[in-house]
Amino acid sequence: MSGNKAPLGTRLLRRAHDRPDATAAEVIAAREQANRIASSRAARIVAGVPDRRARPAVTTLALPGRDLPLRVFRPRHADRLLPLILSFHGGGFFGGTAAQNDWLNSRLAARCPAVVVAVEYRLAPEHPLPAPVDDGYDTLTHLVGAAADWGVDPTAVAVLGESAGGTLAALLALRARTEGPPLCAQVLNYPCVDWSETIADYPSVEPSDDPMLPPSRLLLARRLCVPPTLDPRTVSPLLFDDLGGLPPALIVTGDVDPVADHGRRYAERLRAFGTAADLVCYPRATHAFLSIPGLVPAARPARRDIVAFLRTRLYPAGSAPLVSAPRRGDHG
Repeated sequence: MSGNKAPLGTRLLRRAHDRPDATAAEVIAAREQANRIASSRAARIVAGVPDRRARPAVTTLALPGRDLPLRVFRPRHADRLLPLILSFHGGGFFGGTAAQNDWLNSRLAARCPAVVVAVEYRLAPEHPLPAPVDDGYDTLTHLVGAAADWGVDPTAVAVLGESAGGTLAALLALRARTEGPPLCAQVLNYPCVDWSETIADYPSVEPSDDPMLPPSRLLLARRLCVPPTLDPRTVSPLLFDDLGGLPPALIVTGDVDPVADHGRRYAERLRAFGTAADLVCYPRATHAFLSIPGLVPAARPARRDIVAFLRTRLYPAGSAPLVSAPRRGDHG
């Protein structure tokens, strides 16, 4: 850790530490309240305004035994099949909503350009792991299998996620390595990649000044989301025996983030197995900083780096279309 402090504005979001012994009813009630706030217009002061050059839509994907809401962003002007970016929100597998990533997802759609599909996967305590992984993988295979209906190029697919969503993106890349479909890239934003009993045993956890992820919330997430019957190694990308043959990765961390060492260690292990992995750590960046660009300035350079990484890997050399400049009032 660098000793940097979290941006002052993020301290206004500091909440009472989530009790590790919170009941299921308390967790569900808190999640519903937080999601109502995250989806409100007032929240855009913190969460950022979506890029107006991307067209939003909300739809539902019918899968065996469940229906998953999807938030879809497409460029307003597109005359070709576009790459697909499958996006997963954070929230420790027991909270969060796809709407919290509208600022980033709309910009990826407009500026890569691509079709960005954000998945409202099932959450604990009602649906602990591995249910979210199944939701992610089934959505991926459905979209690629119906690529023409979605207007996407099935040969240009990337996965992206933040925090617990970064876990999902990494696990999908691992599963797709053997089961398909082929992926071109994975973007892991401040991922939590160890869900075993050592989840908090990293130097970055205890000294963190991050108001967005107190250690108690990390422990609560593990208790709620990893049932006793599940081997945590199966949902912990960092602990997989073989990390070779995976798509190139961009791992984004912040130097105030408690799980920064998760991302750092994962990048090291990916490289040890010959998988290309870029690691970028942004100063004074908290956990979840790409969801609060109104409070953390580092969100903008991180967004630019993510767009550049994805454009390079989703479009063959020289084939990426020109991207128009942002409209007035749509900076960032």
